[in-house]
Parts: sequence; structure tokens; C-alpha cells
Amino acid sequence: MTWGKRLFDIGLGLLLLPILGTLILVVLVTLIFTEGRPYFYVAERMKSPTESFGLIKFRTMTVAAADKGVSGGDKAARITRIGRILRRTRGDELPQLWNIFKGDLSFVGPRAPLREYVERFPEVYAEVLKSRPGATGLASLYYHAHEEWLLARCTTPEETDRVYCTRCIPAKARLDLLYQRHRSVCFDAVLVWRTIRRVLG
Repeated sequence: MTWGKRLFDIGLGLLLLPILGTLILVVLVTLIFTEGRPYFYVAERMKSPTESFGLIKFRTMTVAAADKGVSGGDKAARITRIGRILRRTRGDELPQLWNIFKGDLSFVGPRAPLREYVERFPEVYAEVLKSRPGATGLASLYYHAHEEWLLARCTTPEETDRVYCTRCIPAKARLDLLYQRHRSVCFDAVLVWRTIRRVLG
């Protein structure tokens, strides 16, 4: 991560802190009164092919002892009532602001992948993870909704994994590498603005 990108992340994070901090507090209070503990979900994600970190989100599913892989239709029954709203508005990702301040994430970059997919597709992620993972990005803006639609139709963990590996990973990697070739502070600012517009819209 360049110094310019890091300064952009810290500066934008501080600028948005009053708004995002208030939203985080509102969501947390809502979860306290409606869902109960745990309020947060910490998942292992990779910020490089060899370095992992704990990605923080608000919990949107009932707790399962043996939970692995991406979320598809096979996990839909576990999504809570508040969780559906948070996922639709991306409110579950608000705590990732902490990951941005720590330097695990940037505001803009590829989605941070699970370890198992980095290990299964090392050639792909060796290139994709040359960029620091981000809370939003080209793939998040222009493929996320289609990915959710594809995975929502899967009825078993095996089908979810197959669709994710054969259709989602290659499509997202193409967008992530396109971003990588054109990344700049100005491009990041444009993508952040488009993300805000999409969430509000």
C-alpha cells in the first residue's frame, strides 16, 4: 500500500467517522435489543497470499459451530431478520472502519478472500492481492449483486462452492486486476462516491 493510499484511507476515515460512528452505535443498540450476543462476527480473511487478519462485521446469521465457505442459498435460513436489512444496505460492513484504521483494509480494493480460496487458487490471488483488499471496489460495485443472485440459487454447500469457484472468482479477479492497472487516489475517490450513491439509492 502506497503512502498516498494510506493517507487517503486515514483522512477519509476521519472525515466519515462522525457519521459512520453514529451509524455503528445505532446498529449496535438495535442488535442488543433484538438479537443478543454475539453482536460482531470476526472472520479470517487474507490481505496477502500469506498474511491473514480478522475482518469485523456485524453478525447477520445465527451462530453455527461448523461454518465455512461463502454464503449461498444453503445458508439463507440462518440469516436473521435484522441481518437481511443489514446485508441489503451493507450496514453489516460498518465495523470494517476499524480494519481500515488498522491498515488491514483500504477503502477501495478487491474483496478480502477466505484462506481456503487463496490456497486453492494461488495463481489468481498472487496477482489480485498485490492490491490491499478494500471495503468496496470495482467488483463490489459491478459484480456483487450478480454474485449474490448466483449464490442465492444454490441449495447445498457443494453447489455454492462450485458456482463461486467457477463463475464468481474469475469474474471478480478480472475486475480486481482492471482496478489494479488504473488505481490512483482519484480513482479511489470516484469508487467511494459511487458506493455511497448506491447505498443511499
